[in-house]
Amino acid sequence: MKPLTADRIGERIREIEQRIGRLSPMQKVLIGTDGSVTNLLEMATGHSVTITTRLQEVIGADPKIAAALNIEPGDEVNYRVVELKDSVTGETLIYAVSCTPLRRLAPEFRQDLMRADIPIGRILSRHRIESRREITDARVVPAGTDLARTFNVHRCESMLSRKYRIIHREEPLIAIEEIFPCTAFADEIRVLVDAPSRIHITLLDMNGASGRVDGGVGVTLDEPGCVLDARKSTDIDVRGGDETARHRVAGAARAVREGLALPGGAEFTLHASARQHAGLGSGTQVALAAAAALCRLYDRNVPAFDLARIVGRGGTSGIGTAAFEQGGFILDGGHRFGSIGGKQEFRPSAASRGIAPPPVLARHRFPEDWRILLVTPEVGAGAHGGREVDIFRTHCPVPLEEVRELCHEVLMRMIPGLVEHDLDLFGSAVNRTQALGFKKVEVAMQHPVVSSLLEAMVQAGAAGAGLSSFGPTVYAVGDTDMQDAAGAATEVLGDGGGSVILTKARNCGANVRAG
Repeated sequence: MKPLTADRIGERIREIEQRIGRLSPMQKVLIGTDGSVTNLLEMATGHSVTITTRLQEVIGADPKIAAALNIEPGDEVNYRVVELKDSVTGETLIYAVSCTPLRRLAPEFRQDLMRADIPIGRILSRHRIESRREITDARVVPAGTDLARTFNVHRCESMLSRKYRIIHREEPLIAIEEIFPCTAFADEIRVLVDAPSRIHITLLDMNGASGRVDGGVGVTLDEPGCVLDARKSTDIDVRGGDETARHRVAGAARAVREGLALPGGAEFTLHASARQHAGLGSGTQVALAAAAALCRLYDRNVPAFDLARIVGRGGTSGIGTAAFEQGGFILDGGHRFGSIGGKQEFRPSAASRGIAPPPVLARHRFPEDWRILLVTPEVGAGAHGGREVDIFRTHCPVPLEEVRELCHEVLMRMIPGLVEHDLDLFGSAVNRTQALGFKKVEVAMQHPVVSSLLEAMVQAGAAGAGLSSFGPTVYAVGDTDMQDAAGAATEVLGDGGGSVILTKARNCGANVRAG
């Protein structure tokens, strides 16, 4: 394992900045220093640093640890996971994992190492061990569940990681990885938005005879979601994600900057987002996340309803906007149709700019013990753009008798099933909606694998299964049998590929925080 030269460390820092934006001087120092991190933290915070040991045990070195330490696989090493904390605020500053070969340790050094409250740098100093540090890696890693809990961040948030070895007598004495959030030790305010995606169960009325149109029901999802951070800039720049997502972020930010006459722009980093055009509402969540972040940066308090209108979302379905704002199970009341101030044609949200999001008629917590299985086959994107507009134009209005039955299913079976915690009633209503109204049109236009997935998941024990929006993502709702449903879905996907995610509903909206 070769150490990084000073030039190569500089290159790594520039690579990191290309991915997540400009690093502060302190962040660069923490990545590139060959001195004591504990001393640096104490100088930066003005407080002493304490150590909390999360885990310490003697293990056999796996091949990766053996290579880092130049020892044989299976050799005993002290594996130590600690948190470096600010002694005054209690804030976790650094998460560190170290591996030390026991056969290279003097007894006194080993005794101190096994104690839970001494930083490694101080142990080296106490025993007057002459050593040097060799940096071997610097990169961006996702937080994941453990680090998210440690630093109170989202599991998809980007973290800065650096690895180094302490060399004594020309042999690696300790191999260490240190990790901290990319928003920590920053020299300017960064706003991070964690926004949920959603299932769109069905549109309610695509007939319009009542003088209203659209309406819909949906469920806010805990995963996948959108995680985005922003900091002030004179212009608008976006990193991360795919080209479509970056375009949506930039477009929404420009619309908000112009619509609210903000004095500047922002530099955005998109850490995670749901797949575009898959039926999970990623367009709305990304646009609203960018809009909310920009407003927070410039101290503008604007409701999600108004932000959705500015960025051109919610012109057909209000589920995405309500999911961003409050989460849970949502029923929206659609739009006026054929009258002044209402919609004049059957059109999707993306082609309904200038139309305000519909009113939320009901919102209810989704049961915590119900699980949602999301399956997205690799069959191309769901209908969008001009094709989606054509489908609305061609297939609407749908038969009024189907609209009536659909509304009855939602009002008298789906919602009572939810409120009374009757999974079978809720699931059977979901199943029936797949053959009614505009949802029947959406299902009929899918690749044959979609129908096979819906059938297989119900047969495997799911209470109900449906197509989310225009797909191709399908979902199943259940409790104890969801692993069976996941296995059935995986079998149906076969060599065609796709993703299978077991998640749950989210009963709160987006989280917007500044740090």
